[in-house]
Amino acid sequence: MQKRHKHLIMLLGLTIMMISGCSFSSSAIYTDNSSVEATYHYSLGVLLRLDGQVNEATAELEKAVAADPRSSYLKTELVSLYAEKGELPKAMTLGEETLAVNPDDSELHLVMGGLYLNLREYQKAIQEYKTVIQLEPKNLVAHLYLATIYAEEKKYNEAEEIFAKLLKIDPDNVMGIYYFGKVLSEMKRFDDAASMYRRVISIRPYFEAAVFDLAALYEKQKKMDKAIEVYRNYIEINPARINLRVKIGDLLIKDKKYEEAQKEYQELLKTTPDNSEVRIALGLLYYEMRRFDLAVPEFLRVLEKNAGDDRTRYLLASAYEENNDNKSAQAEYQKVSFTSEIYPNAMIHVAMILKKENKLPEAIKVLKESILKKKGQVTLFLYLSSLYEDSKDMLNAENILKEGMENSPANIDLHYSLGVIYEKTNRFPESIKEMETVLSMDPDNAEALNFIGYSYADRGLNLDEAEKMIVKALKIRPDNGYMIDSLGWVHFKQGKLDSALSNLRKAMEIMPADGAIIEHLGDVYLKLDRLKEANEMYERALKIDPKNKSLQNKLKDLIKKN
Repeated sequence: MQKRHKHLIMLLGLTIMMISGCSFSSSAIYTDNSSVEATYHYSLGVLLRLDGQVNEATAELEKAVAADPRSSYLKTELVSLYAEKGELPKAMTLGEETLAVNPDDSELHLVMGGLYLNLREYQKAIQEYKTVIQLEPKNLVAHLYLATIYAEEKKYNEAEEIFAKLLKIDPDNVMGIYYFGKVLSEMKRFDDAASMYRRVISIRPYFEAAVFDLAALYEKQKKMDKAIEVYRNYIEINPARINLRVKIGDLLIKDKKYEEAQKEYQELLKTTPDNSEVRIALGLLYYEMRRFDLAVPEFLRVLEKNAGDDRTRYLLASAYEENNDNKSAQAEYQKVSFTSEIYPNAMIHVAMILKKENKLPEAIKVLKESILKKKGQVTLFLYLSSLYEDSKDMLNAENILKEGMENSPANIDLHYSLGVIYEKTNRFPESIKEMETVLSMDPDNAEALNFIGYSYADRGLNLDEAEKMIVKALKIRPDNGYMIDSLGWVHFKQGKLDSALSNLRKAMEIMPADGAIIEHLGDVYLKLDRLKEANEMYERALKIDPKNKSLQNKLKDLIKKN
């Protein structure tokens, strides 16, 4: 859907170019046998249009048409001006009236095609361009627009046929070749598309759109070397495009060629030592290489020139944090402006650092203060609730989520988290109700489906419904270990022990360090009277969760059985 939308924008851009580029210009000469008055107003309109006075130019053209109402040429110019001003109904009415009297006016048909295109009335636009081609078989503009509309409607065979005709008329038509390349790319005929883009570049080396599209095409195909070659060739003829050197570095990073990327950035910095974009790119490269000690100086250098660069400040803080310099990280996060979009994330990092330092009250205070500044940020409420939960303050954990809902009543994450809180505080009906609220907003929410299904299974309730919900969740998240565990657990409760065993083994393979999954597997072995394997699973789970009373009791019971 998104790709189609972008294509439509391309079409509309072409249409605007076509409409605004009509014959109403300083080079146009009005030669119809008309009155001196019409010639005067037309000439004045041209001058006003060149001066950017579109309203005044339109008024003069209206006077010219009034002086010579039979002139199709003047009316075409006026239709173009109406279209440029956005007065499409006027343009349409005048255009249709004029064509009724002058049906062979190819220029007006071309303008009308552009108007219909802007209105997304594609069939009418197609008919106008076909009419132009009938009147002027070698009209390149009509061919180009007709082919592009066919491509927009996914009628690729028709589009290809028109492009072929266009290029037969003019084999070196750059716009025709370029847009044919874009259509071939849409058709996933990548080699043919690349050939078209290269052809454009050979004719017009400075055609940047073709350069970028060709490089992007190679990047899409994971042909990073070829994409880099395209950029390097363009840099040779246009060395001022420093941003392309940065792009080359990005491609080298994607290709895991870190040393080459580093060399690219460092060479670039020799000629532009104060280029912030390059320094940030180099800092991010060091970050990717986990050389945080080298990333820090690059970000600091950028901040020396622009202390208000919150994005770079955040990157610097992240580098400090990754390098275990929590004090410096916290200081930098706190310098991020509260007006910045990344302020909530910065404050969450501060809180998490304080949490790691066992300073939960301070962490809670940071997020409470942040909420006062950014009340609409759901993530702040979610993280603050989790901190209250860590502090065993379940009442405040619940209340802060409800406060968040006052600002964002339809937020799924808030409802889901509240359902979890209800479950942890033994309010089963309320927890299910919250999850049902989540599903009312998002019927395919796999987490909520799994939550309800597992909750039912754990209590031995509604087992058939529980199984259906978990199966649906797994169709959405087929490799989720928790959900596979849930399916195994509901089968255990249903007495389907072989299936339970199979699913729980699979879940443990995915999540070998999850004590609950291992305990479930032990329960299945116990039910199958495979006591040795049950004992092994319980002991393994107890190592992960040594304070688990349930596991301790299960092991004691097993010892008694033996």
